[in-house]
Amino acid sequence: MRSVDWDARYAASEMVWSAGPNVFVERLCADLRPGRALDVAGGEGRNALWLADRGWDATVADWSQVALDRAAHLWDHRGEDGRHPGRLHVRRADVVHEPLGDAEYDLVVVCYLQVPADERRAAHASAARAVAPGGRLVVVAHHSDNLTDGHGGPQDPAVLFTEHDVVADIDGLGLAVVQAEREARTVATADGERTAWDAVVVAARA
Repeated sequence: MRSVDWDARYAASEMVWSAGPNVFVERLCADLRPGRALDVAGGEGRNALWLADRGWDATVADWSQVALDRAAHLWDHRGEDGRHPGRLHVRRADVVHEPLGDAEYDLVVVCYLQVPADERRAAHASAARAVAPGGRLVVVAHHSDNLTDGHGGPQDPAVLFTEHDVVADIDGLGLAVVQAEREARTVATADGERTAWDAVVVAARA
């Protein structure tokens, strides 16, 4: 699935993803000092918008122009006085095949980029290279275990992976792993609360 497919998916719905940030992104990034941030495959910008609200100079990169236009629209209409603590930029990019940056972002977030293994490795390596000295990489993904033990997420095992896969993807790229875990996430459904399993990795560049 690439830009045309994603454009169609976003155009068919008012909001594809939730408006607020991912629960792990919020937890892991709330206390970081604002700087430059990159939200990789960020779609409608829920994480980038949250970061910009907190004073970050945030860029959302995605292959769907429809999603990016929506992110920009949401940002333009945030706040009654038209003033923002941070900034939001949109960048149309093939986040798998195009370089994401050269050590220029204080925070790089990759949230639910579920693609086949070769594309995943390329995207994670590119994201790692974009982290500046003193910066962090945060990766959140639907865990392979979620297919059998959790709720929701892709049902194709080819696009699911573990925290260990992420660590291997960024090995040798100058980042020290701070956290690599399988984490439970509570999902509200019509039948009550269910548990989803995510791979969560945090890595830092000295």
